[in-house]
Amino acid sequence: MKLAIAAIGKPGRGPEAALADDYAKRATAAGRALGLGPLDLIDLEPRKSGKAPEAELLLAAAEGAHLIACDERGRTYSSRAFADHIATLRDRGERRLVFVIGGADGLDASVLAAAGSTLAFGPQTWPHALARAMLAEQLYRAVTILNGSPYHRD
Repeated sequence: MKLAIAAIGKPGRGPEAALADDYAKRATAAGRALGLGPLDLIDLEPRKSGKAPEAELLLAAAEGAHLIACDERGRTYSSRAFADHIATLRDRGERRLVFVIGGADGLDASVLAAAGSTLAFGPQTWPHALARAMLAEQLYRAVTILNGSPYHRD
């Protein structure tokens, strides 16, 4: 199952972007044996501002995939439960899993309606570059949990 994080905005060249890239590469390498990956980072820049133009880009990036909407009102998972959720989606035959991160105003209702799952990193609002890096790390962690690696400790 291919994995992707589709986010509105530029990741920049800061440490958060480097961290997200590093975890995406790690997840890709560790996931091969499990049928997970590669983990692609997709940066989307709408030509018009607002949730609707952002939604068009996010929905297009997730076309044909199981869409997981990253939203502060979404479901929270322990790292192990998150790994189990990903494994369940893979095992039921999902071919592609796309996590979407909206712009400054969050996700349009159409994206939330199209989502097969939701994910929250708690009720706080996080900068997009940091949320992207945290999600890439959690995907790497999920792959290592499923692989039986000692990276994650309960």
